[in-house]
Amino acid sequence: MSNELIAKSVIKKLSKLNKNLSVAESITGGGLATALTDIAGSSKVFVGGVIAYSDDVKINQLLVSKSNLKKYGPVSEEVVLEMAQSCLKKFKTDYALATTGVAGPGMAYGKKAGTVWIAVASKKESFTVALSLPGTREVIRHATIASALSALERILKP
Repeated sequence: MSNELIAKSVIKKLSKLNKNLSVAESITGGGLATALTDIAGSSKVFVGGVIAYSDDVKINQLLVSKSNLKKYGPVSEEVVLEMAQSCLKKFKTDYALATTGVAGPGMAYGKKAGTVWIAVASKKESFTVALSLPGTREVIRHATIASALSALERILKP
């Protein structure tokens, strides 16, 4: 399914549920917000987000702990979960999505290109998804957006 179709489904389900969404993006660099805002009617459910490409932004805007960044690195389950949970609180939304990873080419933070973490947070639950994606930088980022939207879509029950 294309990112556009998944984003449309997410927007439709959130609208039916009268719920809203925010995002905290690292690897996707605003692509997730773009995928959502490309859909007509998204303004009813999409509140906003933070592009936290640097550790400083993760710490200062999303309140990710310095100790977790140092211990686990920016591409980790612990950090992506903190990103999502902080985004949920910062924007006072019903749901938050967060993405972090290595798009490549090559390794970063001791992780190979295609290593991705996604988190979905709500007031009731939070969970993470680990991915190992093949392909170019563009393919990895596109697949990360699709995977994040799909993870949220699966739990939305209109």
